[in-house]
This record gives sequence, structure tokens and C-alpha cells, in this order.
Amino acid sequence: MITLSGIIGSGKSSLTDILSAELGTKAYYEPVQDNPVLPIFYKGNEIAAQKRAAGDQEATNPYAYLLQTFFLNRRFSMIKAAMREDNNILDRSIYEDEIFMKINTEMGNATQVEYDIYKSLLNNMMEELPFASHKKSPDLMITIKVSYETMIKRIEKRGRDYELVEKDPSLVDYYQRLLACYDEWMSDYDASPLLVIDGDQYDFVDSLPDRIEVFDTIENKLHELGNLNDAQLKQFHAQHVDLLAQAK
Repeated sequence: MITLSGIIGSGKSSLTDILSAELGTKAYYEPVQDNPVLPIFYKGNEIAAQKRAAGDQEATNPYAYLLQTFFLNRRFSMIKAAMREDNNILDRSIYEDEIFMKINTEMGNATQVEYDIYKSLLNNMMEELPFASHKKSPDLMITIKVSYETMIKRIEKRGRDYELVEKDPSLVDYYQRLLACYDEWMSDYDASPLLVIDGDQYDFVDSLPDRIEVFDTIENKLHELGNLNDAQLKQFHAQHVDLLAQAK
């Protein structure tokens, strides 16, 4: 089982899609289109920031805790389902979930009481996870690391209004905090082997050579971990050579 992580717009879903096709595995995607809370959460952030700017320092986003509970529930269900079988890829996992609640608390969008309740719920879920499946953790966590500039370009490209900084200037601070928290999270993560992909350097969506380079990096790591044997790795590399030759 492979889990992906990374900031908004880093390309998690895109890499999950092409990597699952490459490896012949089942893909699990974080819910976005059927998430009724996400648009109102962003609106709530904007309203809370405006209230604080007007002098109400106690103003919070009434949807922050609701959103994180929604995501936590979905991610817990998703990873349980994926862990019951072999050869699955998740485009986001429960392991990075706390980042968002932590930032919302630091920014005043959620209260400390809400954060404490959230952490208690998360810890209880993590304790139950090994009993709900035959795996204790992912075989590999892949993080796509991108700069602020790359993140913003990709957010603009997919065009969700509630994610655009020109629609909500308070998102600049939110996104910068996310980047810093992900750097900290990467240095602390120890639930499984971690592989960091440079999302600024590799355009694995539109560039075939970059995609092949990323595939080779991931498959070499899986081979190192014992998840691919010598014959499988050799076959993947041969297929990549053929793809690059056909593209010339």
C-alpha cells in the first residue's frame, strides 16, 4: 500500500492516477466534489478574518472543526478499506490530517478546545487502525514537495474559486503556514518509509521524461523495500525505455 501526501495543488491526485495505472493497483481518492463543507469552510475563513480585522479577536470559523471531522472520518474509512487488501494507492491519508486542524487553531479559525477534542478522536482512530486491517502502516509514503509559486500555479490551473488567493487574500497566510507545517511534518514522519518527490523539478503530468523519472524513483524504492522483485523492476525499466523511444 502506497499513500501520497503534499500540500494543496501539489499533484497528489494526478500522481495517484498515473501511478496506479503504471503499477496496476487500485486508487483511492480524497472526496472533493461531494464535500458539502469545503466551500463554506473557505467562506468561513474569510468571514472570520474580516471580523478579527474589525476588532473581534475571538472570531473563529464555525466550519473548521466540522470540515476536519468530515475529512478525518472519510480518511479513516478510506485507509481501512485500502489496508484490507494489497496493492492500493491513496491520494491522501490520515497521517497528515492533523496539519490542517493545527493550522486552523493557530490562525484562530478553531478553538483550542476543538483542537483537543479533534486530537483525542484522531488518536483513538489511530489506535484502532491496526485492528481494522492486516497492515499496521503503509508500505511507502510519497510526499510531493512544491514551492509556494508552483502550488499557486496549479491551484489557478484547476480553478476552484474558493482556493484562489485573488478571491480571498487571507489564503496567502494559510498556504504559507501549510508549507511550513508540511516541512515540519516530513522531518517528523516515522510511520513508514518516506520518499520525497520534487514537484517543482518534475512535471509528471505533462512531461513524459519527467514522469518516467518519477516512476523509476518510486519503483527503485519499492524494490529496495522488497515490494518489487528483480524481474518486475527490470520489466518496468524496459517499458520506460520503449515509451521514451516511441515518443521521439
